[in-house]
Amino acid sequence: MRIDELLTKTCVIGLMYFDRDGQLMRQAQFAGTVVKVDAEQGISVRLRHAQEGVEQPEFILPPNLDAWFKAPPGRYRHAADGVDIENPDFVVTWNVHRTQNNSTDGQHEWWEWVPNVEPPQVGSAA
Repeated sequence: MRIDELLTKTCVIGLMYFDRDGQLMRQAQFAGTVVKVDAEQGISVRLRHAQEGVEQPEFILPPNLDAWFKAPPGRYRHAADGVDIENPDFVVTWNVHRTQNNSTDGQHEWWEWVPNVEPPQVGSAA
């Protein structure tokens, strides 16, 4: 797959945030449509939430395709994050690791994005 083949495709994005000690801090889920691709700047996804008619922000993912997998058919919902999408084209998962402690002197936090290269497990085991 090439990065330009993602344009107009829909996706569910799963993020897991970890602290410097490797402890899970939080998880987040988003869904949307790829609206821009750039091999250096990243993959821009226009997010969609349950609130129709409101222009949603773009979320930029790293330009690494290792985290992109064909999504199994079905409805993907995560009420806490406003995700409700049917039959997306892709499932995308990343682990995001804090690489610098919080700073009280106005310094930026630094994060390392690591693609999950194993196909995500979707749905419940029967």
